[in-house]
Amino acid sequence: MHTPGPHLEILTHRLADTPVEFLGEPRIAGVTNAQAVAVPALVNDILLLHGARAPAASLQGFHGAHVKADRNRLALAMVLCWLLADDWFIAQRLAQQDLLQVLGEAARELAAATPAHQFTHDPERREELARIVLARLGFRPADESVAQATDRLSAISGTERRRLLEASRLAEQRAREIREALAKKAAEESADKWSRE
Repeated sequence: MHTPGPHLEILTHRLADTPVEFLGEPRIAGVTNAQAVAVPALVNDILLLHGARAPAASLQGFHGAHVKADRNRLALAMVLCWLLADDWFIAQRLAQQDLLQVLGEAARELAAATPAHQFTHDPERREELARIVLARLGFRPADESVAQATDRLSAISGTERRRLLEASRLAEQRAREIREALAKKAAEESADKWSRE
């Protein structure tokens, strides 16, 4: 989040203007729909726009197997494809792994709590999605400090708040494990010293 990105309004306007082709139904195995979108192909097209090429294995997670489990997540991945096709993002030549993280993990986290199309229809959800995409890619909105961008993101996004709390919990657990390991090592060294004397 240390690198300035575009003005947030550019991204929220793009989300508000999402074409109907990106709001269609994702293709799900077992569901007959001639108009359904093959999300792995769409993701691959976005990667190519960024100069990346993903092996087929990297696209497996974008195949829909179950309507209930995959429909909303894949619908959000389609919206994210539209956002990441913005000229500003294309000019950044984003790394394949970063793009796949946003299209995969971020879409899964957000889709667990919010219907995908709310991220195009609702102004607050548009801001949430734009801020999360920027943050996950290491950017912040133009004209905002790191502190301002972090505060606004955690204020607007329950998903991001949960993610930050989990990261904080894991960091605290790791620090405790290191302290315990250091104390154990010091005790062992002290015992060795006494046994030698």
